[in-house]
Amino acid sequence: MIVIGVRFKDVGKIYYFDPHTLDGLEMNAPVIVETGRGAGYGLIAMEARDVDTRGISQPLRKVLRLATPDDTTQEAANRKREEEAREICAEKIRAHNLEMNLVDVELAFDLSKIIFFFTADGRVDFRELVKDLAATFRMRIELRQIGVRDEAKMLSGIGICGRELCCASFLDEFQPVSIKSAKDQGLSLNPTKISGICGKLMCCLKYEEETYAYLLKGMPGVGDLVRTPAGDGDVLSINILRQTAKVAVKVKPNEDPVSDIYGIGDMKILERRPQCEKNCKCAKCKGER
Repeated sequence: MIVIGVRFKDVGKIYYFDPHTLDGLEMNAPVIVETGRGAGYGLIAMEARDVDTRGISQPLRKVLRLATPDDTTQEAANRKREEEAREICAEKIRAHNLEMNLVDVELAFDLSKIIFFFTADGRVDFRELVKDLAATFRMRIELRQIGVRDEAKMLSGIGICGRELCCASFLDEFQPVSIKSAKDQGLSLNPTKISGICGKLMCCLKYEEETYAYLLKGMPGVGDLVRTPAGDGDVLSINILRQTAKVAVKVKPNEDPVSDIYGIGDMKILERRPQCEKNCKCAKCKGER
């Protein structure tokens, strides 16, 4: 099936549309498309291509036409009205004494609907606020509660790396990130070091997850018993990227173990041992094995 990809926000998700029989649908060309809430204005982010229909929700909405200069002018005017609507809504939230934080405002291209995005710690009774906003704007009003990751994407900011947030600069959708990603990469599990400004685990932990999972295959874990050219010993630490491990080998019965670094090709895993918890008092952690 032939589709094109359209993006409604600078770093928003790409949605598929049916190009129908229209010509001139080039990259970054402005188009008017059919959406669930009426006509929408967006930019082509993916040129026409044949895709598998199994991954597409049917029926596919159509591209109505190429946008005209008047459409572009109206879109710019809508963005200005959004800023005005944000100030009005923020004042009314304060007037109604509601515990909610207004994040963003989105106005439909045909002025049929306006959406206010907000965050809150719990549920908010905003029925009176909706009535007040409807009387002010004379259009359909929707208040949508979002999460902290969506808030960071909308507002943007600077990450601990010194660059603009990934979600606000190029990530078009979020992927789940688990603490396992940080553990596999040998990172500090200090929440302040692996969390973004949204308070959730940083999206960049996901980037190299597959690489580390591949490199960890066949590598021993800390505490495992391995055989080396110098004898059998316990793994003290591993270097995933270098594919090496520091092993303590007890050369003589009455002497302290001698530690050295060995490549993964020079070791054979004899016994996999479970990882101990922090501050464990077992013989392995106390060095009594």
